[in-house]
Amino acid sequence: MPLDIKKIIEDNTGANNALYADHVNPRFARALKIIGFDKNYVRASGAYMWDSKDRKYLDMLAGYGAFNMGRNHPDIRQVLKDFMDADFCSLVQMETPILCGLVAKELKQRCGYGLDKVYFCSTGAEGNETAIKFVRRATGRDKLVFASSAFHGLTSGALALNGGEVFREKFGELLGTAKVPFGDLDALEAVLAKGDVAAFFVEPIQGKGVNIPPAGYLAGAGRLCRKYGTLFVVDEVQTGIGRTGKFLAIQHEDGVEPDLVILSKSLSGGYIPVCAVLMKDGVYNKVFSSLDRAVVHSSTFGKSNFAMAAALAAMTVLDEEDLCANATAMGDLLGERLSALVPKYEFMKEVRWRGLMLAIEFGKPKSLKLRTAWATVNGLNEDLFCQAVTIPLLEDHAILTQVAGNRMTTIKLIPPLTINEADVDWFVSAFDKVMADLHKFPGPAWESLTRIARNALARPDEKARASA
Repeated sequence: MPLDIKKIIEDNTGANNALYADHVNPRFARALKIIGFDKNYVRASGAYMWDSKDRKYLDMLAGYGAFNMGRNHPDIRQVLKDFMDADFCSLVQMETPILCGLVAKELKQRCGYGLDKVYFCSTGAEGNETAIKFVRRATGRDKLVFASSAFHGLTSGALALNGGEVFREKFGELLGTAKVPFGDLDALEAVLAKGDVAAFFVEPIQGKGVNIPPAGYLAGAGRLCRKYGTLFVVDEVQTGIGRTGKFLAIQHEDGVEPDLVILSKSLSGGYIPVCAVLMKDGVYNKVFSSLDRAVVHSSTFGKSNFAMAAALAAMTVLDEEDLCANATAMGDLLGERLSALVPKYEFMKEVRWRGLMLAIEFGKPKSLKLRTAWATVNGLNEDLFCQAVTIPLLEDHAILTQVAGNRMTTIKLIPPLTINEADVDWFVSAFDKVMADLHKFPGPAWESLTRIARNALARPDEKARASA
């Protein structure tokens, strides 16, 4: 008889944190427990999740942007059920899968830019690894350039393109790369002019920090790449598939000419790992240059018809529900309403957004009392202030959010593109209340934050005594 997965989940409800701590990652499990994020989510639909106590949450994280169409979208699920019911072949390997060709054709039409071929793999990091390998083969050069604060993945090659030192340190020697300030064309040209760079990798809007480049930067970067024989790689893993109000974020700017574009995350609606690397023929033909090199690069699950079915269904939902337009409308509504709070609260520095990719950045306040609070918290831990916002948003208002990056005083919002005006009201009302509480110093919010910091920083023996 088949495995009863529903009963297994039911029998283990509530044991998720203990199981994860015992068998997967105890430090991550503890970190979640310290900040009160050790919830037991048991159901999800669209932009909402429910825990084992049937409390409803607003998901402003969307699985790091994997659920642009919302969680458990019924139309995508039905397509996958139909595919399984058809008993169709997949992963024959020695074949040319029909759905791969159809998805590639669809992506080329949506993206444009003369991107002629599509290589499929499983994840965004694997897509960046593919691009690294392809650009080095196509140019005969080894060096790669990336922008400060970049995040292209955590596998060994992609890690060399990561701007976060906390991710890079203590993992040994990485590929030869150079880092340039994001948005600085002069700095980019100074590096490219040496004539030894295979490619410049860039996110059109950086996921870590939600940094939006100045107008003309992406087009200018492409021109510089062409001038110096460097390939221009655009990482749309998080910004693509409608996130910013267009299918690709680079479509907001005229004159951008990428040589490769990487898509993943929401390409399958969040159901199945899938990644597509689109590229020009000149790159593709350098890699797959002859019959005996036709499989010189491959990925076991990259040609999965199951994943391709999900991708076709996800793009259909994107169109039928007009989610790009909703991302623009709801993003503008949320961004403008949050921006209106900046003059009201000293801790708020700036709100920036494009579509439903938003950042709320905090900064040092002006008044003496609040400056003291700011200095105290940042003295304990540079990541702590944002937790003073994300923790009560979750605990008191049932809203899941995330800090935008390590040692950043910025909160990032990347909800499903299905959110509506009521969801915007829910978030803004909750955020307003959290901000009001934080501007009362001393107060309960600050006392709780100090306790969290001391618990997190305590030595293991002290933690044991505290829990005894």
